[in-house]
Amino acid sequence: MQLKQAKPWQVSHWLNTKNPITLENLLGKVVLLEVFQMLCPGCVSHALPQAMRVAQAFNAADIAVIGLHSVFEHHSAQGSKEALSAFLREYKIDFPVGIDAPATSGRLPQTMTSYGLQGTPTTILIDRRGNLRKQKFGFENDLVLGAEIMSLILESKESFNQTSPSGCDDIGCAIPTE
Repeated sequence: MQLKQAKPWQVSHWLNTKNPITLENLLGKVVLLEVFQMLCPGCVSHALPQAMRVAQAFNAADIAVIGLHSVFEHHSAQGSKEALSAFLREYKIDFPVGIDAPATSGRLPQTMTSYGLQGTPTTILIDRRGNLRKQKFGFENDLVLGAEIMSLILESKESFNQTSPSGCDDIGCAIPTE
C-alpha cells in the first residue's frame, strides 16, 4: 500500500489550545482529526461524542484528538469564532479545535478543499509519521474506529521511538553479552 503524507491544515484560528497545532508538532502520535460543523446533526449526535470518547479512552501520549470546524453552509449562523466557542463550552468539548480557513476561491474552506472532503462529519486518521491512513465521510462504528486507532498505535510504536533498548535495531534485539 502506497502511503501519502497528510496535507497541512489551513486554520484561521485555534480554540482550546494556547498555541497553533501543526502536523509536524504531532509527529510521534496517531492523530484523529474530526471535521465537523456545529449545525450538522450527524456531527453533534455521533462524530463529536465519538471523538470525545476516543480522547478519554486512549492515552494522550499515543493519540491527539483534534477538531476542525469546516463551514461550507449557513455561514452567518455558525461562521463566527464566538459562536463556535460557545458551542464547544455547551457540549463540553475540550480537545483543540481549529477553524478551517475560508475559501480563497469557490465556497469550500481551504482544508476541506485540499483534502477533497465530501462533507461533514469526516473522520481522518493520520499515523505517527504523518501519513494519511483513513478518510471517511459519515458515521463510523466505535469498535471499528477503536480497532483502527489501536492498530496504528501498535503498528509503529516501537519503530518510531527514537530510543530503543541497547542491542536492538530494525532486524531484532540481540541478547546482551556480559
